[in-house]
Amino acid sequence: MPPVTEIRVVPFLVSELRLPPDEQELLQREWWPSYAHAVIHREGVFLFDNGVGLGNAEVEATFSPRVTPIEDALAEHDISLADVTGAANCHLHFDHRGQNVRLRGIPIFVQRTEWAMVHEPDYTVPGWIDAPGLTYEVLDGETEVAPGLRLTPTPGHTAGHQSLVLDAPEGVVVLAGQALQSLAEWEGAIEPSASGASAARDPAYASSVQRLRSFDPVRVHFAHDPSIWQRQAGSRKG
Repeated sequence: MPPVTEIRVVPFLVSELRLPPDEQELLQREWWPSYAHAVIHREGVFLFDNGVGLGNAEVEATFSPRVTPIEDALAEHDISLADVTGAANCHLHFDHRGQNVRLRGIPIFVQRTEWAMVHEPDYTVPGWIDAPGLTYEVLDGETEVAPGLRLTPTPGHTAGHQSLVLDAPEGVVVLAGQALQSLAEWEGAIEPSASGASAARDPAYASSVQRLRSFDPVRVHFAHDPSIWQRQAGSRKG
């Protein structure tokens, strides 16, 4: 597929959770951030993830979330919710798609394996998915969702996890979601504070990471790490 001109990625913090003490110790931080990504392309804006939602008593009591409404977060980058023409969540845990309820009339793309988990006990907050007026497009595998934008299955953190791969003019850009936990993991770190491998629910975690590497990206974004991996000039897959 030839590159599409004018693809631009806008990452932004959309929510944070205060972790329980045991997870603070494991992850070596008090607050767990969620980053969304607005992908500006020639036909509109594609929104990848949207953080924690509002109004769930259990989430509020357990995690004391700090949430920026998605409209406000987009507006900080001169993007209107009306500009959004499509959306996806890397997976359906509550800290990635809690504001789907704000996306009425916008197609939201999800892998069938992930969709099957919505009503499993303790998997997510179903009320943040089942809101009236939402439109879900259930996928079976890799799918182009806009010119130059491909959702590709990357099972590992969950069985239905997906990442977004962009054919940008400068090369392939990967929005990994939680296929990896951090830039440090992309660069080889294996400790639980940096890597999600030990907590993965699907044994395909390592294979999915290798698939993302096989695209030979020039840039990689992550859902829980603001750092962005950049390929060094002159460095390519050998």
